[in-house]
Amino acid sequence: MKFGQWLGLISLIISLIILWEIRRMLLLIFAAIVLATALNGLVRRLQQWGVRHRGTAVLLTIVSVFLCSSLFIALVVPPFVNQFRRLILRLPFVLDLVVQRIEAVIENPPAWLPMLELNLELPDLGTLTQQLQPIVSDILQNFFEFFNSSLTVLLQILLVLVLALMLLADPMRYRRATVKLFPAFYRHRADSILTQCEAALGNWLGGIVVNALFVAVVSGVGLSLLNIDLVLAHALLAGLLNFIPNIGPALSVVFPLSVALTGPLWKVVAVIILYVLIQNLESYWVSPAVMAKQVALLPAVTLTAQLFFASFFGIVGLILALPLTVVVKTWLQEALIKDVLDRCESRWRLSPLPLEKGGDGEAQPPEPRAIEAPAEAPALKSDTEAGR
Repeated sequence: MKFGQWLGLISLIISLIILWEIRRMLLLIFAAIVLATALNGLVRRLQQWGVRHRGTAVLLTIVSVFLCSSLFIALVVPPFVNQFRRLILRLPFVLDLVVQRIEAVIENPPAWLPMLELNLELPDLGTLTQQLQPIVSDILQNFFEFFNSSLTVLLQILLVLVLALMLLADPMRYRRATVKLFPAFYRHRADSILTQCEAALGNWLGGIVVNALFVAVVSGVGLSLLNIDLVLAHALLAGLLNFIPNIGPALSVVFPLSVALTGPLWKVVAVIILYVLIQNLESYWVSPAVMAKQVALLPAVTLTAQLFFASFFGIVGLILALPLTVVVKTWLQEALIKDVLDRCESRWRLSPLPLEKGGDGEAQPPEPRAIEAPAEAPALKSDTEAGR
């Protein structure tokens, strides 16, 4: 390699190291971009409704969001916190009750249960608690790692809000600055890809909010009909955890199920059926209706992205895994697949040659010969040359 190539490689490695060290800061910046995209959608809607000046539309959007957030915090958050605290305090009692019921079934099995030789000795609650304590401690430590300092959390939230408001004030200036990072021949194309990313994020945000509201409302109504305690906590948790596909819906059923275990068996079965029905309605009816324009993601890709971003960025990466995947998929599909791979031409091709006679006089096919294509392959045309 030449000196310039070595210098470029070293610069690339140093850049990757720097990006790795500031990865959490980059994640907060991306969260601010997502928030600014959501607010910018409201600003555009107000401009369509007759508010011509963008500054006025931005101010009305900020005031509306602030009032709605304050109303939500004042009316919903206090009872939710109270019910959630009661739910956490009830979990040890639920665990003890489950152990007692399993022991009772083993000692006196019902008539419909096959008569088997069950020589199982369940540990008592104290032993079980000692065995589960290290696992629970590790889970709680990882879960609350992001919330280890109230000052840190406050500063991070404040940073996201300030950055989102700065981006919302003049988004086109920041977009032009971002586009200038690309080569001159690709800037127009990069700007169009950024537009597609913005549309994809907007569709995802609108769709996920509608899905979360649907899950929360239906869960609350269904649990109220089943007479399950702490309905508000269960419904809000189901709606909030719906922002985390695959993992969130599975976790949301744990809390109402733990409360139903203290009652008759039919309530346990009814809760499971209710949540399975809700998730199927959300997956096969609500999501296709409200996310028709969303970038399609395969379930395996979504789960892999969640595991990947959660392992590198923690719980914030898990929450932002889907919007990150939407943006990455858009760039890969447009910049890599359409602009590079779909336009690549093979530089080598096989050409059929006449049969040659071998030593015994019989015609034999010769070895295939590679014919090189022209040395200079046609370069990608810029958007101006292509007439876009």
